Amino acid sequence: MKVEVDLKKCQDHGQCVYAAPDLFALDDEGRLSVRSRATDVYVADVDEENAEELYEAAEVCPLQAITVHE
Repeated sequence: MKVEVDLKKCQDHGQCVYAAPDLFALDDEGRLSVRSRATDVYVADVDEENAEELYEAAEVCPLQAITVHE
């Protein structure tokens, strides 16, 4: 599976961190930590074992910035 985070939409609310703490984190400045590695869109492979958390994170994102691709 792949996860895609649209960093133009993301406003660092952190709901994904609560839903999937093994996949998402906020840095010391309160920003989604993947921002240091990407500019507009962040795409990563995710193990199937984390699928439930990943779908939950996508669902709770208030700006719908997270997309899951199977």
